[in-house]
Amino acid sequence: MPDAPAQERVQEQAGDTAAVAAADALADLARIRAEEAELVFTRFSRDDAWRLGSRMREAAAARSLPVVIGIVVGQQRVFHAALDGAVPDNDAWLERKTRAVLHFEQSSLGVGALFRSLGRVYEQESRLDPDEVAANGGVFPVRIDGIGVVGAVGISGLPQVEDHAFVVEQLREFLAEA
Repeated sequence: MPDAPAQERVQEQAGDTAAVAAADALADLARIRAEEAELVFTRFSRDDAWRLGSRMREAAAARSLPVVIGIVVGQQRVFHAALDGAVPDNDAWLERKTRAVLHFEQSSLGVGALFRSLGRVYEQESRLDPDEVAANGGVFPVRIDGIGVVGAVGISGLPQVEDHAFVVEQLREFLAEA
């Protein structure tokens, strides 16, 4: 059995690790919240959804990304594409992440970062079934200025931070052209 000083060192290291993780999550959350505040539409029609989704599909195909892409307005899927290499599990993840965005009205990565910044585990403390609602990155709210969240756009198939980064990149480019 370890001596008392050794146990204290282990507890201090665990506390330090938790503090670093919380600080990292807080920095991630601040960056994500800034993205959410920046990437707001003045309007968003089904035609806009089709143009955005087509643009995302073209960019993903050019990079040979094995992803599914989806856009919902309200509760209706208005765009879906599955690229080479994507698997049915990617569709399931996309649906679960989309539910998180529509429930919390923030990006799916932001939901996870919020829980981590509070030192909490989403799957255990969200009071939502993690098999139905996932706080993993890759889906972003479609927010209209003065109205609020009207839908979601996202991908699944890459590591969650890469999924999120791709969506943010595509939204920035789409909104810059609008």
